[in-house]
Parts: sequence; C-alpha cells; structure tokens
Amino acid sequence: MSIEIAFPEKILRSIIELSKREDALPEEIINEAVLEYLRLADPEIKTELHVNLSDKYLGEAEALIKEEDYLQASEKLWGAASQIVKAVGAKRNVELRSQSDSNRFVAELRREANEPEIRRLWQIATSLYQNFYEAWLPEEMVKESVEDIKRFREVLARILHPEP
Repeated sequence: MSIEIAFPEKILRSIIELSKREDALPEEIINEAVLEYLRLADPEIKTELHVNLSDKYLGEAEALIKEEDYLQASEKLWGAASQIVKAVGAKRNVELRSQSDSNRFVAELRREANEPEIRRLWQIATSLYQNFYEAWLPEEMVKESVEDIKRFREVLARILHPEP
C-alpha cells in the first residue's frame, strides 16, 4: 500500500535541502522522519521500507529511460542500488548515513559473500550517481546499466534472504 502526500512548498524545499545534505533521496528523508516520529526501530520495518524504495526507484528509472531522461534515470538507478544496500544494512541493524558508509559496507558484503561481482556492480551504480551530477555517460551506457542494477539487486537480495 502507498499514500501520496502533497506537502506545502516550504516543507518540500526543506526536505530537498536536507536530502542534498544527507546524500539521500527525498522519499528516504520522509520515511526516516515517519519512522522516528512513530518510534519504529524494528529492523524488519526499515528493511521493508528500503526494499520498497529500491523497487520504486527501479520502476521510475525504467520509465525515465523510455522518456529519454537519462540524467534522472541515472539518479533513480543509483537510488535503486543504494536502497537495496541500505535494506541489507537495516536487516543487520547497521545505519548507513553517507556514501562512505555505504562504500565500506558494500566492500564488507563483497568479502563476506566472496562475490567479486558485488564490487563491479556497485561501481556501476556509483558511476550513475556521478552521471546525475556531471552528465558524462552516453545514453546507451545508462540504458545498459538497468540490467546491471537489476543484477546487483538480485545478488544483494540473496544476502538479504539467504536460502536455508
């Protein structure tokens, strides 16, 4: 289930400013505020929130690519990747508050899983993040990155939900 909320402009500006300072997308800032307000510290709830955001951003990225908005698609693909990382962190009760935290955590996951593909796919995600700000990737590279981000999510989903 989802709810659409219309915020006054002043609140939206504050959310966007905070999202830039916190290196997080606006939806993540709103989710964090709601969790804090409701005093919900349950790792399962946080995990589900991050997985849902990852799904949402991936869908938005695919729609943006169809609209040929490759910069916004880059940001959403990055969001899909970073949210699945945060989901794994939340499941382990690890809070990832910065790009640096996420990079260290992904390196740890790669070592734990003995899965070199994690590093390679994460680097693709971070290049998409950089592309959003610098517009340096050709369109076809952004388009082709969708499958890489899907693969990254699959690999991390196996860590998130290991088979017995």
